[in-house]
Amino acid sequence: SSAEQESPPGSRFVCTSLPLEAAGAGCPLPPVPMQGGALPPEEELRATVLQLRETVLQQKETIGSQREAIRELTGKLSRCEGADGKSAPGTWKKELGKGKDTMGDLPRDPAQVIDQLSRTMQTLKDRLESLEHQLRANVSYAALPNDLREMLQRRLGDLERQLLSKVAELEDEKSLLHNETSAHRQKTETALNALLERVSELEKGNSAFKSPDEFKVSLPLRTNYLYGKIKKTLPELYAFTVCLWLRSSASPGIGTPFSYAVPGQANEIVLIEWGNNPIELLINDKVAQLPLFISDGKWHHICITWTTRDGMWEAFQDGEKLGTGENLAPWHPIKPGGVLILGQEQDTVGGRFDATQAFVGEMSQFNIWDRVLKAEDITNIANCSTNMPGNIIPWVDNNVDVFGGATKWPVETCEERLLDL
Repeated sequence: SSAEQESPPGSRFVCTSLPLEAAGAGCPLPPVPMQGGALPPEEELRATVLQLRETVLQQKETIGSQREAIRELTGKLSRCEGADGKSAPGTWKKELGKGKDTMGDLPRDPAQVIDQLSRTMQTLKDRLESLEHQLRANVSYAALPNDLREMLQRRLGDLERQLLSKVAELEDEKSLLHNETSAHRQKTETALNALLERVSELEKGNSAFKSPDEFKVSLPLRTNYLYGKIKKTLPELYAFTVCLWLRSSASPGIGTPFSYAVPGQANEIVLIEWGNNPIELLINDKVAQLPLFISDGKWHHICITWTTRDGMWEAFQDGEKLGTGENLAPWHPIKPGGVLILGQEQDTVGGRFDATQAFVGEMSQFNIWDRVLKAEDITNIANCSTNMPGNIIPWVDNNVDVFGGATKWPVETCEERLLDL
């Protein structure tokens, strides 16, 4: 109307919402009068709208930085995530020999954590977009700048607490998994150390010789303290065969190659050459003289058989039977549980040695069977064509201890001993 056209300038304004891009480019604000008191209501409303837009832009930048942080966290979780999107304790492996842990910091359910963060951010985004739409449609419907700023700060504070909570949860999960892996690693290392110790024990316990039976016991002096001891004892025997290789040039007599004593009978089984007497076999303190001649400083193979039936005995030297007899402790079974000594004659079980009866020289392949071996078997053993360990006492390194300076050495081969005859 004409009345409206004649209205004085400044008496009426039309408020139009501006796009956000305009705020980004910067809208010049009208100069604020420095005099004359408060701003007119229209100017104050316009300033309020601009402040609201500027606040929204600032909050969008904040949200953008928060989204970037979440994308980084999401990328980290995605790298740690398994093929099915779930973490599985026990799928982390330690690189052997390098001590490198590759378990990462996997949560129990990374997909769930990502979904929660995404929903939180989407809710905040929707609310901000709704607020921006309301501001464009009707400026008068928006809250005051301070109220809007406080609301956004509360929302961002909630989001920050949620993010910190998720990060703390991930750190706790990482610490828990690290502890579990450390405990597993410690158990594994303990098991490996025990295995290594066992291997070392086996290596140390293994024979120092090429074969467990390729050794000899050396008794170089005639004393009452050099001797060898068989760890195993004898069962009750009704027959036996004793074979051994020995070398001695001692005079007079070679002494006592071996003796077996039991409680109540120190001379249960004894082979002895004492003074100028011939070699004697004692069974239960009964004596048989053997036609053996072995004090020439050469290796000789000696075998003696005995059976309680009629006290029959046989004597072999270097595979040849040189003598036989009977009535040596007939019907007397050899008592079990005694002590078997190499190189000394026992006056009590395991002790009271006499230096004049000590063996001087070397011995090897001391074996005992619980039966009378055939002459053919004895010949084959003596000529190195058969290796027959004793079924009661075999000649093995870990069954023979030495004392008083007696020593173990690698023995000449069977063929070399034969050449010495």
